[in-house]
Amino acid sequence: MTLHDIILIAVMVLIAVLVQRWAEPKSSTQDEARIARLERKVEMLLAQQRRGEAANASSYPQPVPMDEVRALVRQGNTLGAIQLYREVTGEGLKESKDAVDALAITERVR
Repeated sequence: MTLHDIILIAVMVLIAVLVQRWAEPKSSTQDEARIARLERKVEMLLAQQRRGEAANASSYPQPVPMDEVRALVRQGNTLGAIQLYREVTGEGLKESKDAVDALAITERVR
């Protein structure tokens, strides 16, 4: 028996062990624990969503004070306008900057 034969047999045994482990079903306790963790996460996300909807329900109908944002743009205070727009609308930085930039263009046209 040569070294090549021994290596070939070892590789075949390794492949057989890996195939056997791959084919074995997972234990039900692992699956149950994973499902329980996922259910807890879903419940946590639903609770956060409910809290967010309740908080937004009171502030949702308030109009955006665009006159204040326009005034800041006219004064050249773009940063202040972006901050106010973000604060009032809850938009992200990029969206707020784009909105204020568009507002600045329309203000220049007037």
